[in-house]
Amino acid sequence: MKTIWLTSLDSSRDPVEKLMAQMKPYGIEVKGHFWVDNLEKMAWLQAREELLKPDVMAWLILASQEKWSVPSIRYGLSLLRIMLQAKKGVAFPTGVLFTGEEGPSLESFPTPLRGVEIFSLIDPSLSAKLVAKAYKPPQEISGEYRMDIHGTPAIGQWFEIGPQNDTWSGAMFGVAEGEIHFHAVGPKGSLPAQAVVEYPVKGLKMRLGEKDYTAWAVQNEMNPQVSYFVKISGYPETILFGSYSSQEEAEMYIVRLK
Repeated sequence: MKTIWLTSLDSSRDPVEKLMAQMKPYGIEVKGHFWVDNLEKMAWLQAREELLKPDVMAWLILASQEKWSVPSIRYGLSLLRIMLQAKKGVAFPTGVLFTGEEGPSLESFPTPLRGVEIFSLIDPSLSAKLVAKAYKPPQEISGEYRMDIHGTPAIGQWFEIGPQNDTWSGAMFGVAEGEIHFHAVGPKGSLPAQAVVEYPVKGLKMRLGEKDYTAWAVQNEMNPQVSYFVKISGYPETILFGSYSSQEEAEMYIVRLK
């Protein structure tokens, strides 16, 4: 049986139970959890193992406008989506189900959540739309970069970045809020036990748009199998990263997390 994992931002059980009953005749099981808004304890990790199970075909976030507007909730959802995309692909089906008629525009969403579909709980055709989403094979999407999140409350939050297909002559990572504490280079997929960083740079200052960033960088060569890992404290609204070279300009990517 195919499974949709439901993350409910509100504590009411009524809409959750109604959705479970709606989907059962279509051979789709709805499982899920109630969201805990606690970034310090990295509570957003709670659903990670369930979402990564092979029978989970889609992720659905049930939200009121009020809950969706909370920055800490959006930050946690962004990190969970980044982690899920790293393991199941950028095109893994994800939707936000708002309890009212309309939700906010996708342009206002954090960057990792802009590829989701928006649904309404009161839409009479909701069941049919969710069935189509669960059974539709995800398209292959290849971006220019890859990103993942690692960590626990004990070791903190680590961002992993690297090129998807190209080679970078180095890597840079900056935050508009929060603070970088450590960086490392190693094989993609897990934090390296040991790492050698080449020509490390700390505390680079730059201004893009209306935001000031503090960045760290290395000149290790990055390829699709090698990543740059950066430990961050705090919860930055935006991050920037990309290839780094002291001799030439490089394209930077900006990701909004709240």
